[in-house]
Amino acid sequence: MVPEVLSQPAEAGGSVGIVTPQTIVIDTPLLLACGRSLPRFELVIETYGTLNAARSNAVLICHALSGDHHAAGFHSADDRKPGWWDSAIGPGKPIDTNKFFVVCLNNLGGCRGSTGPTTINPETGALWGPDFPIVTVRDWVASQALLADQLGIDAWAAVIGGSLGGMQVMQWTIDCPTRIRHALVIAAAPRISAQNIAFNEIARQAILSDPEFHGGRYIEAGAKPERGLKLARMLGHITYLSDTAMRARFGRILRDGDGQYNFNYDVEFEVESYLRHQGNSFVDRFDGNTYLLMTKALDYFDPAREYGDDLAAAFRQAQAKFLVVSFSVDWRFSPARSREIVNALIAAGRDVSYARIDSQLGHDDFLMPIPQYHAVLRNYLDRVALEVSL
Repeated sequence: MVPEVLSQPAEAGGSVGIVTPQTIVIDTPLLLACGRSLPRFELVIETYGTLNAARSNAVLICHALSGDHHAAGFHSADDRKPGWWDSAIGPGKPIDTNKFFVVCLNNLGGCRGSTGPTTINPETGALWGPDFPIVTVRDWVASQALLADQLGIDAWAAVIGGSLGGMQVMQWTIDCPTRIRHALVIAAAPRISAQNIAFNEIARQAILSDPEFHGGRYIEAGAKPERGLKLARMLGHITYLSDTAMRARFGRILRDGDGQYNFNYDVEFEVESYLRHQGNSFVDRFDGNTYLLMTKALDYFDPAREYGDDLAAAFRQAQAKFLVVSFSVDWRFSPARSREIVNALIAAGRDVSYARIDSQLGHDDFLMPIPQYHAVLRNYLDRVALEVSL
């Protein structure tokens, strides 16, 4: 049964309006890659647009490391900030809710309502905390396939994701080839580099070594590893921005003072102020155990591993058509990594289109309303919409 679409009528300017998250209970047991099993779990989702009678116009949005189900619209009239991909999702936008029924979820292990470290372990009656099992991209796809079953969706018209979301898209095409018709892989990589694993490990160590971590049971202790989370976010945010973007935005501009020596190590430069703001705001909305899980899922992703380290062999399982998008100044998941994906798809004989977008910000450009980027998404998805209407 398809849950009620709780979006309000579209407003002027292309917003999906006021949306209400929904909790979907899945009673089908899920065997995880780590060997443990969840007998039941819950996923929080938001939906935008209307599912057609043929149930053929559904689009799944997979979120990145720190994302969640709230991709578009507002939760109330007082909200000052819309969903994280509001620039791309809505009536008349690239992911057009006049044409598609769009579903976005908070992944298993998340901290925004889906079953994860901040929810109750039914076996103990206590918070899962650090006892929540390790999850992988493959586990997320398996849980999303069960979600599709619950929603009555046999196949997605498209599955779309950026960064870690793009990795989920690739896994969908390999594990569930008959249930995805188009795969939009944005600012992603076929597996992350040793350098990226190193960044993730430093971020994890910042959290694990925080005196308020308490072995992962900080909530029971009435604490939170704020310093660790803040440092993890500050480090991550540096990798999401290009040197050019940081130089153009901040340079060596002093926030205040006369540039004299600061013996208290207070904020002096604008870039320091910016990073501390990012860290502080992240602490308010994210969970330490979830951050550990998400970064490990990112590290473990390597679909070629089960195919003799041959990515083309992995993609021979796929039946979907692909759009791969990269950004010129993204150094964390560079255009070269997207070309690896494209070359493997070509070698596998798959249908693939590729766009390299001239950009300025860095990895986070996949969230930005860059005209060329949005034109590529819109043109591709317009063709997908024509297939849906046939």
